[in-house]
Amino acid sequence: MRCLSVPILRSYYQEVYRSPVVRLDGYSGRHGLEAGILAYLDFGGATGTSKDGLAETMLAFATERGTLQPGMPVVEVSSGSFGAALAVSCATTGHPCILVVPSNLPIARRKHLQDLGARIIACSSGGRRAMERIAEDTAKRYGGYYTHYFSNDDNPEYHRRVTGPQILKHAGDAIDAVVIGVGSGGTITGVAEYIKAWNSMVRIVAVEPAECAAISGGFIGQHSIAGIGPGFVPENYNPYVVDTVLTVTSADAERAAREVLFFDGVPACTSAGATLAAAVQLMGMGKAKRPLCVFAGRRTYE
Repeated sequence: MRCLSVPILRSYYQEVYRSPVVRLDGYSGRHGLEAGILAYLDFGGATGTSKDGLAETMLAFATERGTLQPGMPVVEVSSGSFGAALAVSCATTGHPCILVVPSNLPIARRKHLQDLGARIIACSSGGRRAMERIAEDTAKRYGGYYTHYFSNDDNPEYHRRVTGPQILKHAGDAIDAVVIGVGSGGTITGVAEYIKAWNSMVRIVAVEPAECAAISGGFIGQHSIAGIGPGFVPENYNPYVVDTVLTVTSADAERAAREVLFFDGVPACTSAGATLAAAVQLMGMGKAKRPLCVFAGRRTYE
């Protein structure tokens, strides 16, 4: 399976949506909004999330620096979308992929990652820090490269070079806010730093689950919005370029994702639904008239 590169992603968007930025008139009308919400659709790659382009580019950056040599194993702590995207990218570049995951990861998910070519190392206890230590030790033992995408600046750098410029190119002066869910922190940091450099008046809004509100200093618990809300503030998150932090419940995020599929035909994942629900909040507060939501994944039916 070949991971789609940035040029191929652009071709996909042009063919299917004509532009990566679309108007959500149906959803906006459903909520009685005078001005419509825009969405940046970043899910045209092999695994259906924004992580496809990110994983491919992070490997390319490391190769350019010489820190990733041909045939070297690539190691990461991930059982989610980045792990899947990294496995696909490694398969296309000839690098073994080793993913450190929690021991309670569902068997179906583990098999899915293995089917994509990843070798799995299960960590039974100690939380994320313990898994990071295992990843570091594994990379040293096998002479591998640890991508460490929660703290590696290659993550936001990809969004400074790709996502931010694409948003300004296709939305430009039509937006007054950008709403982004926070997982690793790379998307919001990279996009915000790029956009703020061109237009400091655009409001940058971070979105996290209400049930797991680490950034806003709230309760840390379980939620069902995949891709955001890791339960801690990631090193790649730059709070100085974020103007507003909003929380959305898992139920509201799922409801918004269903509505945008029904009213606009956009197969948004739950984290995209969270950005939509947050955009409605933002407009209700009078802090934006024309927000753009970053949709980092498409809805799947596994």
